[in-house]
Amino acid sequence: METKTQLPSCISRIVLVGFMGAGKSTVGALLAQQLRWRFLDADRVLEDRHGVTVAEIFQQHGELAFRRFEAELIDDLIHEPQMVLAVGGGAIETDAIRHALMCTPETCVVFLEAPLEIMISRCEQQLAAAIRPVLNDRDRLRDRFESRLPHYRDAHLVVNTASLTPEETSRQIMGMIRSLLKESTPA
Repeated sequence: METKTQLPSCISRIVLVGFMGAGKSTVGALLAQQLRWRFLDADRVLEDRHGVTVAEIFQQHGELAFRRFEAELIDDLIHEPQMVLAVGGGAIETDAIRHALMCTPETCVVFLEAPLEIMISRCEQQLAAAIRPVLNDRDRLRDRFESRLPHYRDAHLVVNTASLTPEETSRQIMGMIRSLLKESTPA
């Protein structure tokens, strides 16, 4: 784990970023449980708001509209205290989202990093190929991954998850930020 950008002096929310298959939802739920905070997956909240899946939002409205909906949602959620938030893999491409994540006080952004091949394998093991058709176009997938990397790496913390379990990843994150948490955390 490395610190990329100066950590906030006090943390009351953690935002997990990374490509699909990075483990954002799994690690986020574990972190929230350890902290006794609320966990939200931005994609699930967006689906609840719109009454359709992310794939259907893309299909019905297009990617541009989806990114606008996503930015509005994150803007609504980013000030919530005691929350772990997992954002979609492409959220970081939107300037407004990047600004909100990195500039909102008491927010720690954590990039869960792993080689693309490992993340693809994780998605395939979850049978996600059926709901993530982008997995079928590996060249486009690699291009998207590589274009997002500089934005991901601007996070406050970067955790290489390639050889870690989700539990080990959450423990590493907790170890790095424990002293900065606004509320005391369980041991």
